[in-house]
Amino acid sequence: MSALGSLLSLTMLAQTLRMAVPYACAGLGGVWSERSGVVNIALEGILLSGGLAGVVAQVATGSALAGVAAAALVGAAIGALHALVVVSGRVDAIVSGLAVNLVAAGGTRYVLRALYDSSSNSPPVAGFPALGGGAGGLALLARTCADPLTLLTAGLVVATAWTLLRTRFGLQVRACGEDPAAAASVGVAVERVRLRAVALGGAICGLGGVALAFDQHQFQAGMSGGRGFIALAAVILSGWRPGRAAAACLSFAALDAAQIVAQDQARAIGYLAQMLPYAATLAALWAVARRRGQGALAGQPPAGLGRHAD
Repeated sequence: MSALGSLLSLTMLAQTLRMAVPYACAGLGGVWSERSGVVNIALEGILLSGGLAGVVAQVATGSALAGVAAAALVGAAIGALHALVVVSGRVDAIVSGLAVNLVAAGGTRYVLRALYDSSSNSPPVAGFPALGGGAGGLALLARTCADPLTLLTAGLVVATAWTLLRTRFGLQVRACGEDPAAAASVGVAVERVRLRAVALGGAICGLGGVALAFDQHQFQAGMSGGRGFIALAAVILSGWRPGRAAAACLSFAALDAAQIVAQDQARAIGYLAQMLPYAATLAALWAVARRRGQGALAGQPPAGLGRHAD
């Protein structure tokens, strides 16, 4: 099959959907956090921590559902800790986010060494059992679409968009992100709302980590590979809207899948192909920065992002 045929195949579509799950979960986590007014660059660390927690839970219990629950709980805990440090402790959000990422990078290796006598990878895990058989593109696409984590991610995109726009909690989150002082003046508990929003976003981001680990059937040190930062770029490009953020994540996942196809088709350009998602991220952010204030698609960030209520 030619390179163009590979890029337009059902296998390529299946690979794109599979790779989009961690990106989309991290992107939704970023939307929840930043729409509430809390800058969050800790998505990378939450992906790593959630992935390891999910694997540890499944190794210990043999249950993939236990792994998913553990990943969400650990992600929520890290998100809540980040929110407490930033909102209540008044620590700079960038400093807190960097600390989370650094601790996660080193801490996951430490836990791997302590539990499994290896600082590079965990024992293999099964994840969720694949539904159906066959090796063709259609069979792979069907298995990807039927995967519980793919379905859960799609549901979370819809639920996030609906909750932010149609519920009282969503209105409070948006109010805290736009003008925390005004929200506080009408009785909204800004710190509490931000804590809940960032914890919820952390839980969703943790699901992205366990999806990545289940996809590779083990946890590997540093396996997030910059996906948290790319997801944050998708949030910015989307104008902090969940649906558009998921679409941007899908685009980055397509580039990720394309570089795998390119490596298979021409090994000589394999290393250059690996740069595709990161180069596209930088180019898109540069384009948005150039057009900011001139009707750029991305729009403006929440006006109260990074501001306190008093």
